Amino acid sequence: MRLVRILSATTVLAAAIGSAQAGGFSRGTADTDILYEDGNFNMRAGAIIVVPTQKFSKSVNPALVGTDYLDTYVIPSGAVKIKMTDNLSCAGTYTDVYGAASTYASPFGPAGKLSEKFTVTEFGATCAVFMNMGKGRLAVLGGAFLEKFNYDFVGGGGALDVGLTSSAVGWRAGVAYEIPDIAFRTELMYRSGTTHDASGSGNLTVAPGVSFPVPAAGDGELPQSVELKVQSGIAPGWLAFGSVRWTDWSVNETLNLNVTGVGTSQNQYYWRDGWTITGGVGHAFTDNVSGLVSLQWDRGVSTGYDFRTDKWLLAAGVSMKDSLGGELRLGGAVSYLASAEATKGIEAGNAVDSGWAGILSANYKVKW
Repeated sequence: MRLVRILSATTVLAAAIGSAQAGGFSRGTADTDILYEDGNFNMRAGAIIVVPTQKFSKSVNPALVGTDYLDTYVIPSGAVKIKMTDNLSCAGTYTDVYGAASTYASPFGPAGKLSEKFTVTEFGATCAVFMNMGKGRLAVLGGAFLEKFNYDFVGGGGALDVGLTSSAVGWRAGVAYEIPDIAFRTELMYRSGTTHDASGSGNLTVAPGVSFPVPAAGDGELPQSVELKVQSGIAPGWLAFGSVRWTDWSVNETLNLNVTGVGTSQNQYYWRDGWTITGGVGHAFTDNVSGLVSLQWDRGVSTGYDFRTDKWLLAAGVSMKDSLGGELRLGGAVSYLASAEATKGIEAGNAVDSGWAGILSANYKVKW
């Protein structure tokens, strides 16, 4: 099972790619898997680029029909682990956990949107306490994180430009059991939800060349989640892995934007809870090269107010160790986005065809 232990860490790559196209506003996840890896000091950094495309098939504004509305985005990720003792390791992590970005060829919806974008960046600290148990070891994990929310909106057919920011604090806790000799690990991790009350300002254009600043504010809820992950060696040089993630997207009912002197604009979602299921296999070709393939299904969260329906994702990746002691991981994926129609609320009468997303991932790890 020596080669299985070598490829065990490549499951991190599959998890990262899968998160990039999970349901709702999900993007990245904190790289807490680094806590399990050998080494007194480990550092990993990388990025994922996602290029989605999905076009309007029907719209209240005929000028939108046949146009794409999804923007390309990049998800950065970084993690540093320090082994404090044989039984305690701690890690600092950084990534964009949530986000959305759309640009419209013509005004969309009652607010006349031309573009809307937000990102939620997480800075986290997590520790794991390890205890020998049976043939393996038990791990108890806990930590906290700080979220930074940034929102940009251009509406009113271009007459209104708004920027908002906010911060929120949350926590995570989990338990795991692993048997390193056979690359077995099962982990259950909880991540708390957060509430954002954002503030900022806008620029309102009332006539060509005539504009003035206006105060703005917004609020919304981000969900709690629970994820179960399992991996195990199944034959010499082979590993199987899978995960099930529940996300409490039903808390995301509306995103409210209030601009002084203009009024209140509301994005209506009224989502249902999200479920994401992933499975895959990995193979160690040599002591230095391993690869994996995975398949993911995400149940759409839409209840008829927007376009967030089912997604399927097929991913593949390779891990290569170099002579300097580092490890390069490269991955790619294609995601299928199911067609959708808004039948309720303020976006009723709009629909999109099925679409696709291409995903590329790269990260590099060093350890001492």
